[in-house]
Amino acid sequence: MTRICRYLPLFFVLLFSIQFVNAQSGFDLNFGVGAAQDKASSTGIDQNTFLSCAPVGVSTCSATKNLSTVMLGFGGNLMLWKKFGVGAEVSIQPTKQSYALLQPAITSLGQPAIELQSRVTFFDFNGIFQPVNTKKVAVQLLGGIGGANLKFYENASGANALVGSYNQSQYAGSSNHFQVHGGFGVQIYLTDHVFLRPQFDVHYVHNLSQFGNNLVTAEMVWLGYSIGDRP
Repeated sequence: MTRICRYLPLFFVLLFSIQFVNAQSGFDLNFGVGAAQDKASSTGIDQNTFLSCAPVGVSTCSATKNLSTVMLGFGGNLMLWKKFGVGAEVSIQPTKQSYALLQPAITSLGQPAIELQSRVTFFDFNGIFQPVNTKKVAVQLLGGIGGANLKFYENASGANALVGSYNQSQYAGSSNHFQVHGGFGVQIYLTDHVFLRPQFDVHYVHNLSQFGNNLVTAEMVWLGYSIGDRP
């Protein structure tokens, strides 16, 4: 996953280079806001070892939560021909979300609440088929491969006489997964170059044991700017 992050800027440089070489191509830059969802895993996480466990009847086994989060996206598409092109997207969870409660707070004993939090990022490299491409509307079908990265943090919150209320967070680890991406979007042009693109996505993430399903669904609205030739 680190290699994908390292070479992603080079990918966009390549897209710009091709744009200037091929006068018949069109290039889109876009920023998106949306959401992603997956159900919770049927297994829990052990409060001491972080291993999978059965949450029923085991006091040290905490149930995990579902994925339900706001996502921010950054991407670019290069239409090499009228109906075919390539693109790349990065979707980032901007804030951490609660994943599992490891220890409840007991104020009378000065015991802080300890919570495991998660944050997910998706990387996609896509082929694009554009069956409809008019001056006002373009319909896009996307498909490709990429990666998913999950980062986990141990967060402690409480209060004491020395510092008052406090909130401490430390990195607990990460997990990388291969994923296959598919998407459908309708690009609506507000001007000759500025567009909005509502888009529905599915990410099939290999061995996504941290949640209840390997299939993550997402919805995104992209705001973008088109450079180059258009109908």
